[in-house]
Amino acid sequence: MTVTVSVEFKAKDALRPVKRRDLIIVIDVLRCSSSIVNAFANGVKAVTPTETLKEAFALREQHSDYLLAGERKGRKPRGFDFGNSPLEFVQEVVEGRTVIMTTTSGTRALVGCRQAEHVLVGAFLNAKAVAKKAAEIAQSSGVNVSFLLAGEKGLFSLEDFLCAGAIASEFPVGAFGFSDGALAAVTAFDCAKDALVESVMKSRHAKHLTELGFGRDVEFSCMLNRFDLVPVYRDGNVTLIQ
Repeated sequence: MTVTVSVEFKAKDALRPVKRRDLIIVIDVLRCSSSIVNAFANGVKAVTPTETLKEAFALREQHSDYLLAGERKGRKPRGFDFGNSPLEFVQEVVEGRTVIMTTTSGTRALVGCRQAEHVLVGAFLNAKAVAKKAAEIAQSSGVNVSFLLAGEKGLFSLEDFLCAGAIASEFPVGAFGFSDGALAAVTAFDCAKDALVESVMKSRHAKHLTELGFGRDVEFSCMLNRFDLVPVYRDGNVTLIQ
């Protein structure tokens, strides 16, 4: 069986790959998926994504030991423990803890996939690891693969597109067939990979984050294959895949 690889360019399009019963790789490089990956690299127990601030606060009331993380307009909401900077998730604070996370686009994309059987969290930080695991699941389960790009406020996101290309370029040659969108992502990444930070810094969202003082977040999030781990979203929570 040839596995078909497709790309959905906005978080609101999550229902399409869910209906197709694809394995879905959710990408929000700046910064939700990068924060999730780094949180697990530093020992977090689980991440619970929510769409709204109201849902996040309500869940915190039920679990006073959970940490609150996220952003609105790039900044930490009032009353939260963390913003959405991957660099905030240090081991001495998050190890063994559960984090409730709500962001403008990334957690919306994840929650939109809640009815899918296979949902992985992808970033530049774990591109090779995600590709390997996705290939294993897709080939053993007989399902296709869709990238769901969170985007920025419902718009196309350059960094998420490049990340889809980084992951797709690691799929086994010959066993995977790319849609035009997936092929374009691979081609774009191949052109950008030798100057990845510089390429991502040209994006609208990267410029916005830099203006807010989060330039180091952008640089960190562009580190390729830093971690050999794969977060999986299932039953309302993100945990490390076993």
